[in-house]
Amino acid sequence: MAVLGSVGLRLWGPAPALSWSLRAFTTTPGAAAAMSAEQLAEKLRARKREEQKREEPKNPVLRRVRELSKLSKQLQRVHPNVLAKALKHTILYQNEELVVIDKPYGLPVHGGPGIQNCITDVLPILAKMLDGMKAEPLHLCHRLDKETTGLMVLARDKDTAHRIQCLFKTRQVEKKYWTISVGLPVPSEGLVDIPIVEKEVQSHQSHYKMTLAPNYHISPENGKMVKVRRNRDAHSAVTRYRVLASSPSCSLLELQPITGVKHQLRVHLAYGLGCPILGDHKYAHWSKLAPQKLPENTLMRLGLEQAKVRHLPLHLHAHQLTLPTGTSGDKQLHLVCRPPRFFRNTLKRLKLEIPESLEK
Repeated sequence: MAVLGSVGLRLWGPAPALSWSLRAFTTTPGAAAAMSAEQLAEKLRARKREEQKREEPKNPVLRRVRELSKLSKQLQRVHPNVLAKALKHTILYQNEELVVIDKPYGLPVHGGPGIQNCITDVLPILAKMLDGMKAEPLHLCHRLDKETTGLMVLARDKDTAHRIQCLFKTRQVEKKYWTISVGLPVPSEGLVDIPIVEKEVQSHQSHYKMTLAPNYHISPENGKMVKVRRNRDAHSAVTRYRVLASSPSCSLLELQPITGVKHQLRVHLAYGLGCPILGDHKYAHWSKLAPQKLPENTLMRLGLEQAKVRHLPLHLHAHQLTLPTGTSGDKQLHLVCRPPRFFRNTLKRLKLEIPESLEK
């Protein structure tokens, strides 16, 4: 067997890495013959583990960011049954009509190019895990962006799904998000009422973004506010906000979207208040696709270099939902979801303390 293996290697020529490994493990005469294939494989695995260990970042922030990125990629590779089981462990509330989960970071709700796993695809499997093999697939009642974490409502049947979807569309569901912003909004509490429209960004790498389409602008001649013609493609967008905590260059905000326009919270914060969400690289710049630029003191507190900022995740979390329930909607279901670990770690590093009255 050893002779046959030697001939095969000479005929085909091993890959450089494998050849190097074989030479490293057969430095003494007869060692190749004495070493079984299983032992050789274990040696190679041990060497690979050692190399990965050396590549692990020493900076704890980078290490956590890499872990989060790795988890997001793993969610795309796992078997649908494994993903459904993972979602089952995130269930925060359920009754005969609803199932409420804590959506993980990096998991898309819908499928698309390059997406192997999404929440929609595993809802039939999750339903069977909860209610048996004859269970009707669970239904989406609303959606969250891939990078957004937190409360997501699912319905056990189509009628309930339609009813809950109508509540969302008619703005009867109160939604509150927590986010970490770069900068401090002025004033510290207010309402942003600026329409939003999707536009193509003309640059060396053309792409589409949502942006503001204000109904008024400041006249350069006299500084007065002038009403402009409404953009027919723009959507009405209204967001309430308030500062929960602040440090020199960052803030913890509570956001309440009154409307539900695509990327509304991200656009209103970045372009309306001039305080983009931490980790929002898409809306960090208008004319280019580039990592977010962070102030020096923020980088220092996070323990990051600007070159590594591109790895920062979006810090946007669906924290609270209040749903009308009952046949006449006279009752309310109040749901609260704690921010994920990476979000809480960032709060700690930036010295942003959640008010005790809001701690759950």
